[in-house]
Amino acid sequence: MAKYTGNVDYKHDTSPCICVLLANLGTPDAPTTAALRRYLAEFLSDPRVIEVPRPIRWLLLHGIILRTRPQRSAKAYNKIWNENGSPMLVISKKQAALIQESLGGHSKGPIHVELA
Repeated sequence: MAKYTGNVDYKHDTSPCICVLLANLGTPDAPTTAALRRYLAEFLSDPRVIEVPRPIRWLLLHGIILRTRPQRSAKAYNKIWNENGSPMLVISKKQAALIQESLGGHSKGPIHVELA
């Protein structure tokens, strides 16, 4: 999980703004077996995704899932991947830009849209 780094230039007397955070569950870096293995390992290690005790989750993940699923998933991702990358990431970025454009600002300050 990424660490919060904050904004070192932030001043507490600045005008307020509204922020909209769009989140998705992520996407692999590439439609390859290695990239899918990394993505699935990170995603499926989250105890909120596989809700079983940690030792059982580890055995499922490293004993079965990461040995079989990445190769099959890479084949599926190859069918939908395009020159811009992962369709989920491309669409999410487009959504963020369109939401930002449609919201503009408001009387108390700007509205910022970010993709997580």
